[in-house]
Amino acid sequence: MKVYLSGEIHTDWREQIITGAEGLDVTFTAPVTDHAASDDCGVAILGAEDDKFWHDRKGAQINAIRTRKAIAEADVVVVRFGEQYKQWNAAFDAGYAAALGKSLIILHGADHAHALKEVDAAALAVASDPAQVVEILRYVLSGALPK
Repeated sequence: MKVYLSGEIHTDWREQIITGAEGLDVTFTAPVTDHAASDDCGVAILGAEDDKFWHDRKGAQINAIRTRKAIAEADVVVVRFGEQYKQWNAAFDAGYAAALGKSLIILHGADHAHALKEVDAAALAVASDPAQVVEILRYVLSGALPK
């Protein structure tokens, strides 16, 4: 199973899922989580920009190539909404995955339940912690319930 891990980059939720899923037949992909590298990839590859708008645009477009490919190839897309920052890119990834008919798992705390109600409604599961995502993957692959 191919799983794309989208969303916030400031906590270790991805590592928790990857570690918890050891032994399962799962391949994980993710966006570039080095914030500076992600922001600067466009100008590093295509050349400097004087205007911050075009600097950001180049990076966003190159990152979109990676993101679109990973979401298109994924069987399951997990989108994490963190507590601290507004993650418009995560909401966009969730909508893109839903439009492609991907199995979508949304991961966020209770504080975001109201703000994300439409995103949650598009998901097949809404989890509150990475361990629940691991148990969903385990169940999907094996039919085994948590112990």
